[in-house]
Amino acid sequence: MSYTLEQFAGDIRAALRADPGPAGREAVRALTEKALHDQGFVAACFEKPAAQEREVLFEDPDLGFCVCRHVYDGPKGGAPHDHGPTWAIYGQAVGETEMTDWRYVTPPRDGKAGKVEKTRTYRLTPGDAHLYDIGAVHAPLREGPTRLIRIEGVNTDKVTRTAIEPA
Repeated sequence: MSYTLEQFAGDIRAALRADPGPAGREAVRALTEKALHDQGFVAACFEKPAAQEREVLFEDPDLGFCVCRHVYDGPKGGAPHDHGPTWAIYGQAVGETEMTDWRYVTPPRDGKAGKVEKTRTYRLTPGDAHLYDIGAVHAPLREGPTRLIRIEGVNTDKVTRTAIEPA
């Protein structure tokens, strides 16, 4: 029997209740890899056609974390960004995403964007899950169709993000 979204959300809830800090987030990353290796789970998450690129599949009413699916049918890049006051885990389900990590050269200050420079580039392939902790600046690049499961500490539709630009 496949891992279900409900089981996944329950396991995330248990991990974050046991430790809402770095160890709990690492446990959620490991759970995301477990889910991505279950083809039934992946199929169930992506069986419906996408109405939009990012869709919230589950949002926890108590802890606030959410499980999203991302569907990209063609190439798409992203600018360097963080997730404001929260963290996110990108789980690669289908295709590949080239990720670039960045570090601040000049932090944001007085309403001005922070300046960042690249530190490393790597690929997320199916089954990989990567934690972008609070304040971690990164940028995705997708060269073809991709599917992701993304766990957010809080729904990023509800947060203010820092203005960031390459130095």
